[in-house]
Amino acid sequence: MHAATVRKLLVRGMIAGLLAGLMAFAVAYVLGEPSVRSSIALEEAEAAPAAGHGQHGGGDAAAAPAPAEEEEELVSRPVQSTFGLATGTLVYGVALGGIASLAFSFALNRIGRFSPRATAALTAAGVFTTVYLVPFLKYPATPPAVGNPDTIGKRTTLFFLMILLSVLLGLGAVIVGRRLAPRLGNWNATVVAGLGFAAAVTLAFVFLPSNGDAVRESFPAALLWEFRMASLTVQAVLWVAFALIFGALAARVLETRPTAADGSPAAEPVAASAA
Repeated sequence: MHAATVRKLLVRGMIAGLLAGLMAFAVAYVLGEPSVRSSIALEEAEAAPAAGHGQHGGGDAAAAPAPAEEEEELVSRPVQSTFGLATGTLVYGVALGGIASLAFSFALNRIGRFSPRATAALTAAGVFTTVYLVPFLKYPATPPAVGNPDTIGKRTTLFFLMILLSVLLGLGAVIVGRRLAPRLGNWNATVVAGLGFAAAVTLAFVFLPSNGDAVRESFPAALLWEFRMASLTVQAVLWVAFALIFGALAARVLETRPTAADGSPAAEPVAASAA
């Protein structure tokens, strides 16, 4: 594919990611923020008795200087739940939209004779599955302030390791499927590659350690379920919206490429195609 076409697709992928991020922000604010607020309120309610006990203790504790007032937050909760959430969602959408557009440029006409819209949908589904869904199934999202703060670094490392493994296994499945297609046919090769991907992911789930301390046992199960379903819904909305928007934008770019005299797409220079 010509470098200029890839550049146009990259720009449109980032635009589609921005618009999809706006939709995801709306869903996150409506569905996700209530469970986040409830989680923070629960943490504050549990911390209040301990603080009160420390302040009313006798002996040396009474003679000790009064504790400083609670440190003021640099960013208030209303700002975090609106501008902060919007900024994070939009940046995330633009970044992954750009990455997905590059993946689309590579996949077009390499995974089958699909239209640009169908290729965009398959690309979005692949990115959603490898970057979010598979890691989510192993290390599901948790509300703030529900786990052991001493293990945040370990849990973050495990989560990104699962993303890396999932992406590599997904790329491996695509390569295996392409190599098997001439012998088995596209459908059978896709099924075999998909089963291989599922088996490899299952092994990763078994051997990677779990996050046993990610959620306190006393945390309400219903609130945890609500937060995780909201998180999954936000991601699904983001990638469905991206697939629809970017598919339409990509189709317009590819349908307006220069044509030869007979009406067929003009051949691209060999050097550019190789690049």
